[in-house]
Amino acid sequence: MNVPAISVDELAGQIANRAVLVDVREQSEWDEGRVGGSRLIPLGEVVARVSEIPTDGPVYVICRSGVRSAEACAYLRTQGIDAFNVTGGVLAWLDSERTVEFGTG
Repeated sequence: MNVPAISVDELAGQIANRAVLVDVREQSEWDEGRVGGSRLIPLGEVVARVSEIPTDGPVYVICRSGVRSAEACAYLRTQGIDAFNVTGGVLAWLDSERTVEFGTG
């Protein structure tokens, strides 16, 4: 399934508008650096925790490079969630020289 995608530049604008951002990496990856305001739901937990994801607007999904988040988006869209994959993931966010948060949160 092809899923709609958004660039990190577009994501930055959406974050300014309080967008919902779900990070599907593992806890250790998230602790090493994440986009501010993201919620951690590792890919392996998405099915069990789908009820935690809002359904009343777009949801942006990010991982390290965009592969795991595309998989999560495909599933979320089958559940009626308007999910968008963040192209290039956290690596693209870092390449764009935007800030990240660190540590457990």
